[in-house]
Amino acid sequence: MKLTFNAEDERFRDEIAQWLETNLQGEFAKLKFRGGPGDEHMFSEERKRWEQRLAEGGWTCIGWPEAWGGRNASIEQQVIFAEEYARAGAPGRVGHIGEGLTGPTILAFGTDEQKARYLPGILNGTEFWCQGYSEPSAGSDLANVRTRAVQNAETGKWEITGQKIWTSLAHESEWCFVLARTESGSVAHRGLGFFLVAMDQPGVDIRPIEQMTGTSEFNEVFFDDAIAADLIGEPGQGWHIAMTLLGFERGVSTLGQQMQFQNELNELIRLARSNGAARNPNIRQRLAEAHTGLRLMRYNAMRMLSDTEDAGSESSALVYKLHWSSWHRNLGALAMDVLGPEAEMLESAPYNLTRMQSLFLFTRADTIYGGTNQIQRNIIAERGLGMPKEAKGR
Repeated sequence: MKLTFNAEDERFRDEIAQWLETNLQGEFAKLKFRGGPGDEHMFSEERKRWEQRLAEGGWTCIGWPEAWGGRNASIEQQVIFAEEYARAGAPGRVGHIGEGLTGPTILAFGTDEQKARYLPGILNGTEFWCQGYSEPSAGSDLANVRTRAVQNAETGKWEITGQKIWTSLAHESEWCFVLARTESGSVAHRGLGFFLVAMDQPGVDIRPIEQMTGTSEFNEVFFDDAIAADLIGEPGQGWHIAMTLLGFERGVSTLGQQMQFQNELNELIRLARSNGAARNPNIRQRLAEAHTGLRLMRYNAMRMLSDTEDAGSESSALVYKLHWSSWHRNLGALAMDVLGPEAEMLESAPYNLTRMQSLFLFTRADTIYGGTNQIQRNIIAERGLGMPKEAKGR
């Protein structure tokens, strides 16, 4: 593991920590520890204003090149930012899909004109993005997408028709990047394109999906000859671009995610001490196992992010999703056992959940979205261990 922090990095840590302490005050004080998993629906407008405050301070897109408004921050500094952001209890980012996924993808594959058109809105916290990947028949099997893109012979514009599902924050977004099929009759990963689509236009219908928490963080999105503003790359290059984007998703944000997990574990330990659950040896053992698992998660993430030629680093990345999702689901179950009988009681109807109750319900989905545990195990077996591919029916 080669990822280390020098004196300059520690000064950077002090700078962001001080900025967060100063700015998480006044109208933003109520946002502390809000807007995370299971709480994304809360304070949406205030969190959008928070994005603009971050931008004013130069704290959005810090890893981007300076030529496009970033700080060209090192991987170490990006890790520090993610850690200190979560440590301060700063709110869940409304702009994380644009900053962490759309932006890096446009920087990698877009033209200068596309960069000039789309990057400033992300950088300034004024335009927000959602992800148009999953479909009813293409969840973990993403290559089965059926949404199609047809180029109008007269205008040259691509027209998108189809359905996307589980589209997080679609109702809060100005833009969506959409994986769609550009070649009629193509199958699997061939014949796909990567499109940028404005959400506020005829032909785009957003329908919230109510979760068992009573909230609607994600949506169904229907496209009916919606006009794509841009195609990134070339027709047929969509799968390669989409997979590169998913690689960005496994980046430095993993360390910030772990700090959020640490905040949840700290709250659970506090609760166990206050209600007496910590006197139960079984509860104590499970809390200790949660602590150990989180530390192992951090070490593995640091190994993934290290600039190393270690052949095991790729395998470390393969196991990460399976590890964190299973760990977090187990933490949700532990929260219910720490609560005891109170776990099944609500202060009022409907869905007036406590933080721990919301944690439990939300973490039921952790082992499904972003690739189910079953799919992750197949990936580990086939790509990591070199085992034969899973047999498929003809």
